[in-house]
Amino acid sequence: MKVERHALPTEYRVRNPGFAAEVERVFYQAPFVRELGFKLVSFEAGRCETELLLQEKHLQQDGYVHAGVQATLADHSAGTAGATLLAAGQIVLTAEFKINLLRAARGERLSCRAWVLKPGGSLIIAESEIYSHAGERAELVSKATVTLAVVETAKQT
Repeated sequence: MKVERHALPTEYRVRNPGFAAEVERVFYQAPFVRELGFKLVSFEAGRCETELLLQEKHLQQDGYVHAGVQATLADHSAGTAGATLLAAGQIVLTAEFKINLLRAARGERLSCRAWVLKPGGSLIIAESEIYSHAGERAELVSKATVTLAVVETAKQT
């Protein structure tokens, strides 16, 4: 299944010359995310693609991917997409998110595509879509909208 890429507005630009290292930090420094096994596949200004190879620990009692795993993948991927547009000295924190679990997820892996809908100085709005993959088949299983607060980090003295 071919997944369409959403067009990004032209005003999306990288504001931090060291953004690639910051994106890697944002994605991999969260202990919970590392424990779950999320992988950063690719990123660019306003976008992020991630994946998760499914294991037993990701499943709920009936063998489907747990809703919490999907919510975390959608949220963290959207936050990483938002982080691509930050200036040095800024971070994002999730202020709100909503996820629609469209169908039960199972398979060998999940992939997530996240993109910024609206950048901003204090709030960034992003979306994520999660697909489950079983063999050659990919199926949209959830979609999230995420509001990210842009926070200035404290200066070190």
